[in-house]
Amino acid sequence: MKRIGILGDIGSGKTYVAKCFGFPVFFADLEVAKIYKDNKKVFQKLKKELPLHFNSSPIKKKEIINAILSNKRNLKKIIKIVHTEVRKKMYDFLKKNKNKKIVILDIPLLLENKINKKKDILIFVESKKSEILRRLKKRKNFNMKIINNFKKIQLPLDLKRKKSQFIIKNNFKKNSVKIKVKEIIENLI
Repeated sequence: MKRIGILGDIGSGKTYVAKCFGFPVFFADLEVAKIYKDNKKVFQKLKKELPLHFNSSPIKKKEIINAILSNKRNLKKIIKIVHTEVRKKMYDFLKKNKNKKIVILDIPLLLENKINKKKDILIFVESKKSEILRRLKKRKNFNMKIINNFKKIQLPLDLKRKKSQFIIKNNFKKNSVKIKVKEIIENLI
């Protein structure tokens, strides 16, 4: 099984690109949302670590945002607790899809949390900053401070780009991404 890791800036279109491959995708953001909604163990750990911010389950996005904004160290505490569970979910996903030719990993902190393996094929999604910002502003819980806090814990984009075997320029036009994805698949198979 080949593992493809999708890298790129927040809002660059990584999830869209991941879906274009047509292979099983592990969506870390979706798993995080499920963990906040259903995982009592994570709630208990967050409540113990940050009692001023978490007091009832399911965990609400507003509680997470307030915790991150009140102290920049809180983001690392939250990630440490949540990513342990995300990693378990990823291993379950890999086990379930072990007979597939290719699996896609859409994990925002793939390199930062050392989830990737040496053999992983890394694809960097490149987009114009102005276009990313325009798209981010449309998101329901858009908050530039939160986005900047996340960017501070991420590796520089230049480094992610250099580590990648392929680059997909996402101009947010479906055809250009699909053509590049098809080329990559042909190259890999």
